[in-house]
Amino acid sequence: MRWTQPFRALAATLEKFLDRALCVIGAVLFSQIPEFFQQYLQRLGGHLDEARRHLDQFREAAAQTGVTVDQLASTASAQRDASVARLGAVIRNASARVESLASAEGALRGASLWTRPFVFLRHCDAQIVGATWSVFRPAVPTTVEGLVYAAVGMVLMLALYHGAVRYPLRRAQRARASRRIAAAV
Repeated sequence: MRWTQPFRALAATLEKFLDRALCVIGAVLFSQIPEFFQQYLQRLGGHLDEARRHLDQFREAAAQTGVTVDQLASTASAQRDASVARLGAVIRNASARVESLASAEGALRGASLWTRPFVFLRHCDAQIVGATWSVFRPAVPTTVEGLVYAAVGMVLMLALYHGAVRYPLRRAQRARASRRIAAAV
């Protein structure tokens, strides 16, 4: 069994390297989460500003005719002309979009470090997430939040490695060694 010693030493060295590499990978990947949230919030804010601008145009048109936005939407929806009737739905959708985006932005901005991922998942807009991801640029985290996410990434990657790879392999090695000893006896 002496001829296996160099291989065991090499395996131990590779295991230590893998352990550290996974720590770095987990830290780098998870530290980007706050940056993604920040870039998502910028896009969300832009969508909200644009939706508010559209809604303000409807409000201005309604005010010029002496009605509310809801009344304008109802009046437009009641028209016989289909194109004008669809305008009522457009007005209602603009109002609902502003409410939805404002709610999401307020929730994300008010979320704590620990609740932000869950708030994000609850309020994220798939279209904005896709657009954010398509232009996402990684950044070096210089905030406490980035450090916390990096630490969480390290712990999760190590837990995954030890729980899903290392522990089952060690168990299999021990079982094999036990069978060899039992067979030798």
